[in-house]
Amino acid sequence: MAETTPGHERTRSRFIRLARTRFATRLTMTMERFWPRILPLLVVISLFLSISWLGLFRLMPDTARYGVVASLGLLGVASLWPLRNFRRPTPAEIDKRIERANQLAHEPVAAQSDHPAGNRDGFAEALWREHQKRMAGKLVNLRGDLPKTGVPERDPWGLRAAAALLLVIAAAFSSGPYGGSLLDAFRAHGGAEVVPPRVDAWVTPPTYTRRAPIYLTAEANRETEHFTAPHGSILALRVTGGSGTETLSYLSADDTESPIAPEGASQSEALSVDTSARRFTATLTEDGKLRLKRDGQEIEGWLFSVTPDNPPEIRFAEDPRRAVNGALELAYEIEDDYGPAEAQALFEQAYNAPDARPLYSAPDLPLTLPRRDGRTVAAKTSRDLTEHPWAGSSVKMSLRAVDDAGQEARSEAKLFTLPERTFTNPLAKALIEQRRTLALDANKKPRVLAMMDAVVTWPEETLKDLSQFLGISAARSRLETAQTDDQLRDVVDYLWEIALIIEDGDLTAAEKRLRQAQEALKNALEEGASDEEIARLMDELRSAMQEFLREFAERAQQNPNMAQQLPENSQMLNQNDLDRMLDQIEELARSGARDRAQELLSQLENMMNNLQAGRSQQGQSGNQQSEMRQQMDELGNLMRRQQELMNETFRMDQMQRGQRNGEGQEGQGQQGQQGRGNGQQPGEGQGMSPQEFADAMRGLQQGQGTLRQDLESLMKGLEGLGIRPGEGFGEAGEAMGEAEGALGEGEGEQAVGEQGRALEALRRGAQDMMNQLQQAMRGEQGGGEQGFRQSNNGRDPLGRPQATTGPDFGDSVEVPDEIDTQRARRILEAIRKRLGDALSPALEKEYLERLLDMQ
Repeated sequence: MAETTPGHERTRSRFIRLARTRFATRLTMTMERFWPRILPLLVVISLFLSISWLGLFRLMPDTARYGVVASLGLLGVASLWPLRNFRRPTPAEIDKRIERANQLAHEPVAAQSDHPAGNRDGFAEALWREHQKRMAGKLVNLRGDLPKTGVPERDPWGLRAAAALLLVIAAAFSSGPYGGSLLDAFRAHGGAEVVPPRVDAWVTPPTYTRRAPIYLTAEANRETEHFTAPHGSILALRVTGGSGTETLSYLSADDTESPIAPEGASQSEALSVDTSARRFTATLTEDGKLRLKRDGQEIEGWLFSVTPDNPPEIRFAEDPRRAVNGALELAYEIEDDYGPAEAQALFEQAYNAPDARPLYSAPDLPLTLPRRDGRTVAAKTSRDLTEHPWAGSSVKMSLRAVDDAGQEARSEAKLFTLPERTFTNPLAKALIEQRRTLALDANKKPRVLAMMDAVVTWPEETLKDLSQFLGISAARSRLETAQTDDQLRDVVDYLWEIALIIEDGDLTAAEKRLRQAQEALKNALEEGASDEEIARLMDELRSAMQEFLREFAERAQQNPNMAQQLPENSQMLNQNDLDRMLDQIEELARSGARDRAQELLSQLENMMNNLQAGRSQQGQSGNQQSEMRQQMDELGNLMRRQQELMNETFRMDQMQRGQRNGEGQEGQGQQGQQGRGNGQQPGEGQGMSPQEFADAMRGLQQGQGTLRQDLESLMKGLEGLGIRPGEGFGEAGEAMGEAEGALGEGEGEQAVGEQGRALEALRRGAQDMMNQLQQAMRGEQGGGEQGFRQSNNGRDPLGRPQATTGPDFGDSVEVPDEIDTQRARRILEAIRKRLGDALSPALEKEYLERLLDMQ
């Protein structure tokens, strides 16, 4: 790239200075042409402003005011006439102005933008460029001149300065108490007031406070000097009649007075010809005084104390826990001045890798709000989150509450494991674990694929039927081809469906429909839905419950063990009881007692949860028995392996000693097969060298150590099942340790003795385990029957005494009887009839509407 020469740099600098000079000259010429033409209009405007701010229009009669305003208007229009001759300066005029100001000969400025006339050849072009170059050399130290407007020649007496001085004085005067305004020129002031002003003022508290409006000008409040209103209340004041100069302001406690601007008159007031009404509105946020003035004098005033709206408080009443049906139960307390507007539980993963890529956000759990009666702060929420992919993982949960003013509060965080659905089928449990792993971190897709490959590699050992194999194979194929997060979420949902089918078959669909119907009815009761909506949701709940009970009965017929879990004399929840409860819920909702309806619905949910929990516990009991059988089989296998190891140790010791009598050879021939089964293949009928014997004893030592470790694992497994390992297992472990040490030292005879002692101790431990198991089974049966009878306590599923235990005096269950229900219905019908009366006062209608909205 060629470097810029000093000559080129000087030329470029000259052209930059020339451009700046042209711009400054253009502004100068525009100003000196525009200012003389706009000055008359500015003088007329300043005269209008001065007269208005000095308050002269307010003192003039209407005739004089009309004449002055008309004269100033005509002068303003006439002053626009000179603007028609205004024109902007052309580039040629600008160049001539620069040449004249700098006394430049031969037009060097114009030559920089001119072109030669006629036909141009190379010589003419070169000659013209040389001329421009020479003329450019004169463009050094260019300057512009000042504008020459010619105003002093047109106004030799300087009257324009007088108009400006008068404007400044009037602006300062307008801030005083006698200053005027720009609207005085268009406002009539003549004549006295015909209609005296009427003032109506009231304060409307926010809706969520459930406070009645305060009428400041009512007869009952005429003597009241101090009013108390909640923060955020709407102040409204209406002035009817008067002079129209009334102003409203609010004087705060720190003596800061804030004016309140008026609004337009309402439509009904605008229809009145003789009435001029103005309305003022403001929001009360601090203590102070409301002042109504006219012509600077206070005519009305009210003192206010504003009650602040404190932020809510929320805290746990109990630790989060798992319900019998797997739902998450939360007990908490919310305190607020007027009741919270909303509350929810916030979740986050407790232990998550920094680079994890979760597929699902935290569960959305809105909380049930306590009743807004000013006394109740406790509330409970139960929500089934077992279907969410986060179920079963460790989470941190905090509670969040927001009031109607937008203020927020949070509780402390609780660390716990989110309740999950209990799966008794090992295959379904494994699928759910992999589903949770994939949902919490999509980066673990290869690991989930490897685990699914392990399941389908030997389907004859892990899968019961072909449908399970096909479902898992389809899930694996979809997971392998999934690329986006949406595709991975589809795989997660598919794994949940497969696990449900493997675990419960078709019962889960009915159970899910029942939970959805219960949740929909609960939300409708909380949100104050119409009677038609409540009736529709009740029909859906009845249908869902019938389907669930039908599926449950079919499952009970297929699995007789479910019926055997209940005692013979137990009292069951039949269809009539359920129908009676559902009818009672619908009746309470229609009569307006929706809080009681919600309580009864919660009781129904608990009953259904216990029914579902009985099925889950039956499955868990079968799973526990399966695990117990597995532990017993493991103990039998352990004893068999200890017997084989003792025989092998004895055989190896006899071979080394060289005792080969007939009985020993027969025993050797029979036990040699066992030795080969354990991987030991010494030469039959042949002696062993010391090195071979040492290697063989080292192998037996390792086998004995493995048996001791397996015994420790067995003892831990028994403790997990509630079985306390007896002293026999502990003695067996000590004997196995002694035998392991003797084998390491090559003492075969001593090792055989310790192994025999270990085998005998294992037999005693097994007998003790069986005794504990039998006692536990007998205690579980007896305790379950007794607990069931105690929980029943001679009452029906609705909690009422049965006919065999005496009459019901009405104090057992907090459910209103038929008389109370009919009375509540008549009251509601009377309120609705009164609301439908067009002649009812608006204040009465607002009060009745608040009664219907009370919960």
